[in-house]
Amino acid sequence: MASSVAASLRALAASTSASLQKPTASPSPFLSSVGVDYAEPAAAESEQEEGEAFASGEEEEDAAAEASAAVEEEEVGEYVEPPEEVKVYVGNLPYDVDSERLAQLFEQAGVVEVSEVIYNRETDQSRGFGFVTMSTVEEAEKAVEMFHRYDINGRLLTVNKAAPRGSRVERPPRQFGGSSFRIYVGNLPWQVDDSRLVQLFSEHGKVVDARVVYDRESGRSRGFGFVTMATQEELDDAIAALDGQSLDGRALRVNVAEERSRRGF
Repeated sequence: MASSVAASLRALAASTSASLQKPTASPSPFLSSVGVDYAEPAAAESEQEEGEAFASGEEEEDAAAEASAAVEEEEVGEYVEPPEEVKVYVGNLPYDVDSERLAQLFEQAGVVEVSEVIYNRETDQSRGFGFVTMSTVEEAEKAVEMFHRYDINGRLLTVNKAAPRGSRVERPPRQFGGSSFRIYVGNLPWQVDDSRLVQLFSEHGKVVDARVVYDRESGRSRGFGFVTMATQEELDDAIAALDGQSLDGRALRVNVAEERSRRGF
């Protein structure tokens, strides 16, 4: 009988233990569903915010790139080439004066935009002249006033407004008896004509007249010609700069033209 009572007590204890563990055996469907429903919106909102932030960053980078490109285009578009009126010819330069030293000299008259000494392509030696581009017409005129006949190392500079490229020189009627500012130009390349001669000598002042001498029968150049300058200074400068210089592979002979007396009968 004692064993029967013990068996009954064990059965009752087992039944009580099972009933007490049932509520914790599985989570409540209500709690589970509530937990899922609450977590999902939070994750979605976080992803949306990250996407908006990424898109906003891309827009800012695109805007910055466009602004930078606009600034660069504006800066490039601001440069305007100076007009011919602000360009000055400088002749009779000492041969040791380079472009930098020329610029330093002319800075006394204003802002120097470009300074260039002309060199012989074959010997790389200065040809004794150059060009200076000032910032304004007023500064160019001031430079001419200040430095024309200016003494550098014993040489008097020839400074005047540079002749515009392609400009044609007005030729007065030829005067017999010649001019004291007439230059002989020898050993000319055969293809050089009057206009090329004008262009060459206009770098050294005002050309009053320039002509190549041609053979009457064949019509071909005889390899020499004459150029008349406006002043004695320009004549001296042209001779100093061009005598012995190479033109299309031929060394020019440039000197004062000697007037031949006419023969009488």
